[in-house]
Amino acid sequence: MLVNMKDMLEKAKEEGYGVGNFDVFNTELLKGVMEAQAQCEAPVILAYSPPFEKYSPLKHYAKAMISYAEESPYPVVIHYDHGTSYEECVHAVECGCNAIMIDASSKPFEENVALVKKVVDYCHPLGIPVEAELGHVGDEGEYTLENYGYTDPSLAKEFVERTGIDFLAVAIGNQHGVYTREPKINYEVLDAVRSAVSVPLVLHGASGIPEEDIRECCRRGITKINIHTDMLLNAIKVVKADMEAGEKSYHTMSKHHCEAVKEVALDKMKLFGSEGKGK
Repeated sequence: MLVNMKDMLEKAKEEGYGVGNFDVFNTELLKGVMEAQAQCEAPVILAYSPPFEKYSPLKHYAKAMISYAEESPYPVVIHYDHGTSYEECVHAVECGCNAIMIDASSKPFEENVALVKKVVDYCHPLGIPVEAELGHVGDEGEYTLENYGYTDPSLAKEFVERTGIDFLAVAIGNQHGVYTREPKINYEVLDAVRSAVSVPLVLHGASGIPEEDIRECCRRGITKINIHTDMLLNAIKVVKADMEAGEKSYHTMSKHHCEAVKEVALDKMKLFGSEGKGK
């Protein structure tokens, strides 16, 4: 069932668990995540990011996500992840996304505030909650904490109040994609941000972060956790194994791809503490 992400994450915040945000762009990813949800009885966020347009245009793919969501007896949100412009976010809403992230975190503070506020002013009258990022979670590359763009706790309260956002994505030593060395989460920054704002907090780039760090992040107030890379890596591993074994059926490989995604999604839901929380 389609639900409002604000309600979903407020419940998670109150009860101290995390909800998995799974970025998907094909049938195997979508089906694998939804099969995991059915088994785990967990709330789930199906997310779509602008780079996916080249593979599965949102105007078509959103219909598939919505169909799966409406058929599920458990809570589902259709989220637009890392929107980079006002126009992109409007398009996502028109396609049926019922939660939006506008990411202007690479811009100066005042520009970030202005763009986020513009998206909030469009979305809130429609009942659509908005996520934004303060600090900057970098993209895949050489992982380094030198000059890392941590979320500034002293600006977090002002950012939330001036923009009116519903969820805040934090930069606490996390990055997108594959880590080139073990991540180091800055709990001092996380605790300070958690104390400064009341909105649910979001952890991007959670693939590759050690399980105990994920658990600790949930204990300290992270309520939305983004996963993409781990699903892809497991799917690639399975596809390679099929090819090395001489598998010639695309249909069989597609089935194994879906199973690989389901395996990761199940593990993450259990790790985040959301198993059974969709009932």
